[in-house]
Amino acid sequence: MIGSNIKTLRKQAGLTQGALADKMDIKRSLIGAYEEGRAEPRINNLVKLSEVFSLPIDALVQQDLSEPSQHTIARATGSQLRVLSVTVNEQGEDQIQWVPQKAAAGYLNGFSDPEYLQELPRFRLPNLPKGGTYRAFELTGDSMLPLHSGTIVVGKYIDDWRDIKSGDTYILLTDQEGIVYKRVFNYVNESQKLFLVSDNRGYAPYELAIDQVLEVWSAQAFISVSFPDPASDPQLSLEQLAGMVLELKQEVTKLKK
Repeated sequence: MIGSNIKTLRKQAGLTQGALADKMDIKRSLIGAYEEGRAEPRINNLVKLSEVFSLPIDALVQQDLSEPSQHTIARATGSQLRVLSVTVNEQGEDQIQWVPQKAAAGYLNGFSDPEYLQELPRFRLPNLPKGGTYRAFELTGDSMLPLHSGTIVVGKYIDDWRDIKSGDTYILLTDQEGIVYKRVFNYVNESQKLFLVSDNRGYAPYELAIDQVLEVWSAQAFISVSFPDPASDPQLSLEQLAGMVLELKQEVTKLKK
């Protein structure tokens, strides 16, 4: 089981066998031996695997992480989401992978597949802070006006849900809805849930369990050919959005009673 778990986690993290071996400071052939069941990791390498994937050792050894329900249990025990590999060009410069609208459905199935990710278009923006992993997503719908459908939002990967700041905007990859772009309020410590709010007041906010979240990207920049209309209705203030979230939480509490 440990071999299949290592392979599952490696692919979900977007790592090649060589990249994982580098992180663990061991030979690539040893990773292959683990995954094929020809060898089992010693305790020191189990500790390294636990650190790389932010999972307890007993989950690596005892749980079948290829089963979605088991993987959810293992992932929810800590604050970490996933570790991503950085995409660079031949000059060693960070590149942004772009997920266009037509590739959004496929991304839900291929987000952890290195070969799928290699096929995504790439570009660079000169003014993004260094030291992060970036990916761009093309929006659909009008729930986040004044950003229009077709706008490309560049996100910085968040690997720890504790870094999700209430009131900021994020791109989330979710089990049920695929890719969504929302203003997020972090209530994971209190209820293991996030509250997602649209800037377009015509869309109601809703809650999302943290174990349904596969990836989180903090919005850093956007690219659009549509300019905001100054005559359009003003958007909700952050205070109004927070009030809406509080009202929703109160309604959920009443329903539970």
